[in-house]
Amino acid sequence: MDHSAHHTSTAHDHEAHAGHAGHQRGAVTWGAAAKATLHCLTGCAIGEILGMVIGTALMWGNVQTMILAISLAFFFGYSFTLFAVRRAGLDWKSAIKVALAADTVSIAVMELVDNGIIALTPGAMDAHLSDALFWTALLGGFAVAFMITTPVNKWMIGRGKGHAVVHAYH
Repeated sequence: MDHSAHHTSTAHDHEAHAGHAGHQRGAVTWGAAAKATLHCLTGCAIGEILGMVIGTALMWGNVQTMILAISLAFFFGYSFTLFAVRRAGLDWKSAIKVALAADTVSIAVMELVDNGIIALTPGAMDAHLSDALFWTALLGGFAVAFMITTPVNKWMIGRGKGHAVVHAYH
């Protein structure tokens, strides 16, 4: 995939990024897909945990807590990519487009799986912050979401979508 149209700097050498070789269209390694998924999971987990903690601490209902957690997961997930591509020199409008293109499907799959596991785990939605069930369901949901989202990201990167969109900026 030719990224030269995306760079104004002649100093950027794609061969120097051997660790990013898995991002090339078509030839995607599981390691590259796992790295992209872990990047997404980090932002999602921060938002999800923060939302669940806030909603639970404020004794909100399940629906309000999940809406907050999902909203914050998207916010933090997009923010990680947004600030990375801004540091690379993109203007705000372009950076927002890249973040949306790079992370929307990955975050959506991750949130669907993670929240589905939490919702389907008996008692998890009624557990308190001090309950092991609360944390087990939440963290277990992240682990399962990671395993399901990694193949999705591998497929998308192989087609020049998802995290592959960000590759030109790091």
